[in-house]
Amino acid sequence: MAIVPTDVPMTAELYVKTVEQLAKEYPFIRTELLATTAFGRPIYAMAIGTGKRKVIYSATHHANEWITTPVLLKFAEEYAEAIRSDGTIFQQPARLLSGDTTIYIVPMVDPDGVDLVTGVLQPGDDQYERALLFAKKYPNIPFPSGWKANLNGVDLNLNYPAGWLMAREIKFRQGYTSPAPRDYVGRAPLTQIETQALYDYTQRISPDLVLAFHTQGQVIYYKYGGIDVPGAEELAKRFADVSGYTLEDTPYNSSFAGYKDWFIQEFRRPGYTIEVGSGTNPLPLSQFDEIYKDNLGILVTAATG
Repeated sequence: MAIVPTDVPMTAELYVKTVEQLAKEYPFIRTELLATTAFGRPIYAMAIGTGKRKVIYSATHHANEWITTPVLLKFAEEYAEAIRSDGTIFQQPARLLSGDTTIYIVPMVDPDGVDLVTGVLQPGDDQYERALLFAKKYPNIPFPSGWKANLNGVDLNLNYPAGWLMAREIKFRQGYTSPAPRDYVGRAPLTQIETQALYDYTQRISPDLVLAFHTQGQVIYYKYGGIDVPGAEELAKRFADVSGYTLEDTPYNSSFAGYKDWFIQEFRRPGYTIEVGSGTNPLPLSQFDEIYKDNLGILVTAATG
């Protein structure tokens, strides 16, 4: 019986239990607590494999994009089972791949925001009321379904040191000048526990590649700031081939201060934002099977290089 639930909202508590169950079932999955958020929720990383090639896959920088978390957890489960049974995953021999590549997975970067969007936090709860106070300044954003930020009202994918001042200028011009459901860049880069944790982890691992999963649009972004990363476009085209997604340039107003932006700037290695699914966030779980099928090839191809 599958461990990863894909038919119910992936709350912070459920994600933690799922990570623990996966590590218990497959002892070669290594887990690590990267940080505990300002509101007490853990941010975990998982590692599978022993190879010299290293990749980091992250999901749910944005609260209402939580469907990306079960995508990575289901991949971890299927990959681990293929390793144990000496099977294949997306036509690749799993044990061979695990000997060549170490896959590091950060399934939920924003557990605080997720609990708001999925309804764990209810009216009357201090954390809910704090978020509502921020949201009232932005009445055009539906609450809580339009919430992308953490519970400090900071958009985590605008809190990295890659063109942060430009992101600040753009978002302030759009009216996001204080804690908000989305698009507030924070007081400075890396002011949030979540972004600092992933920044530090990435520095320590020094991966060959990163994938950051978001929703929605069925597009792949792989550029930042005119930096030419050898092989990045070729690999992006392979991702497009196996997923059916399209390659696009990041819209200018969203092209600064993101995680993959910082990674490309810092390491000059391939970094990708994968926008899965289509529709209005949060995407319904009825899309999960299609999203997973579309992205399995990307996950395996990124590991093989």
